[in-house]
Amino acid sequence: MKNTSSRATSAPLSFRKADESDLTELVRLRDTAARWQIEHGIEQWQPGELGGEHFRERLREGEVWLATLGPDGPSAGAWELWWDDEPAWGAQPPVAGYVHRLMTDRRTAPPGAGRALLAEAERRIAAYGRELCRLDCLTSNARLRRYYEEAGYAVVGEQSGKNGDGGRTYGVTLLEKRLEAG
Repeated sequence: MKNTSSRATSAPLSFRKADESDLTELVRLRDTAARWQIEHGIEQWQPGELGGEHFRERLREGEVWLATLGPDGPSAGAWELWWDDEPAWGAQPPVAGYVHRLMTDRRTAPPGAGRALLAEAERRIAAYGRELCRLDCLTSNARLRRYYEEAGYAVVGEQSGKNGDGGRTYGVTLLEKRLEAG
């Protein structure tokens, strides 16, 4: 039986690529994370901002990964993995993978799940033969920036005036981490 109302810490996280059958769950994870952010005074995501079509497009253009508690357990989180990100980083040589929308379900994800998801994304990028993991966060989100810096990421720049989810304009801090060869 799936435990969806409290954190389960006994099952290890399992990772798999998402597919079309996961669109509803990806939207639920994103909206749940957005509501948590709002409840904690973090202005980043809004519920309802991204629907199934967003994730369908990401499945076509990149990779979307799901983390579950064990191979058959409830969802614990997800992230998008892109192989380029010109809107934020400009034209770049193919040396990095770009992590977007790293999200956990705080009802089911064990402590440290966000770092585990990030580490799995880094392993995937290194296995693909890329030497850098890159990501960004809102310049105004000092808490998330600190989280990434504590995970070994270094700030390498800022971009302002980006148009993003929901058509909002915002600034982002660009961070990257050098990876061990996969």
